[in-house]
Amino acid sequence: MNSSNNENPVWFITGCSTGFGRELASHVLGLGYRTVVTARDPDTVKDLAEKGEALVLKLDVTDHLQAEAAIEATEASFGHIDVLVNNAGIGYFAAVEESEESEVRKMFDVNFFGLARMIHVALPNMRKRRKGFIVNISSIAGLTGLPSLGYYNATKFAVEGLSDALWQEVEPLGIKVMVVEPSGFRTDWAGRSANESKNLIDDYAKTAGKWRKNIRAISGKQSGDPVRAVNAIVQAIESDNPPHHLLLGNDAFEGAKAKLEGLRKEFSAWEAVTRGADFPK
Repeated sequence: MNSSNNENPVWFITGCSTGFGRELASHVLGLGYRTVVTARDPDTVKDLAEKGEALVLKLDVTDHLQAEAAIEATEASFGHIDVLVNNAGIGYFAAVEESEESEVRKMFDVNFFGLARMIHVALPNMRKRRKGFIVNISSIAGLTGLPSLGYYNATKFAVEGLSDALWQEVEPLGIKVMVVEPSGFRTDWAGRSANESKNLIDDYAKTAGKWRKNIRAISGKQSGDPVRAVNAIVQAIESDNPPHHLLLGNDAFEGAKAKLEGLRKEFSAWEAVTRGADFPK
């Protein structure tokens, strides 16, 4: 995706200290793209600045003033943003009943409200230019719920709903929106950025507890390759017909298909009851 003056495009990526954010920033810098590399602690991403034309900025997406300042600094340096990647996110393991409200609110502040904040501050210039691409990193957990991740699911389902409305609003203005839905990848998400409840309940040991232990156990051994994932993201963005939803990984594809099939069966089984809820014609 080239900018209007045929210069290399400008990418703005949140959450670059680890995981997908770091891998994606490294990749697009390697392609020669001008890249805004952000992190709550800029020292953790200084090495990325050596890979190309990078602007390293301090950014906590939950801080409105920092979000505004980061966009302003980007536009002052590069003039505009071609691709905004909302990658910053955290996890939380707990059965719904076990979940601590303070942890849930913290996760929503990052995963949903922080993402939405970046969209709000980036959109005015994109609208003015009638050009831009917004990429929201969701998860297969944004399409299908998993035990022990109920509130994490909720943050990602919220991202999905917001994104579906957003693309319908901004595509007529020349702005694209894509949601990325990975399954398990070899990042340190499960080991580093996902806290868990201190209020464990024995009754959930065989459901939420079992899932939590299994996910923790495969951290670093997941089948997904982050290098191939970021290549796929760039390929989709730069395609002639980008998808609104990009599944990443075999488990994501199979999980999404299973969810669709389950919904189809249930909807069909209850079709008569569903249709009977309207006033008679």
